Amino acid sequence: MITGKALVLACSAIGAGLAMIAGIGPGIGQGYAAGKGAEGVGRQPEAQGDIVRTMLLGAAVAETTGIYGLVIALILLFANPLVKLLG
Repeated sequence: MITGKALVLACSAIGAGLAMIAGIGPGIGQGYAAGKGAEGVGRQPEAQGDIVRTMLLGAAVAETTGIYGLVIALILLFANPLVKLLG
């Protein structure tokens, strides 16, 4: 029989793995933005500064999703508040 603590640890490990799937979206989005940014600079080299600035801002916003997923995974694996509730 699985104890309550073991079940919480197993579910936390699964949840941490699912939280890390959140890293896929930012990777795809940033790659797409970089490609479009390079395409835009190729079409209008004089607008390079504006294009790169906008692209970097968008990449920073997209990266926060991956960072949030990483923080949730680390909390579930190492600081697991649910295990502490079980005593």
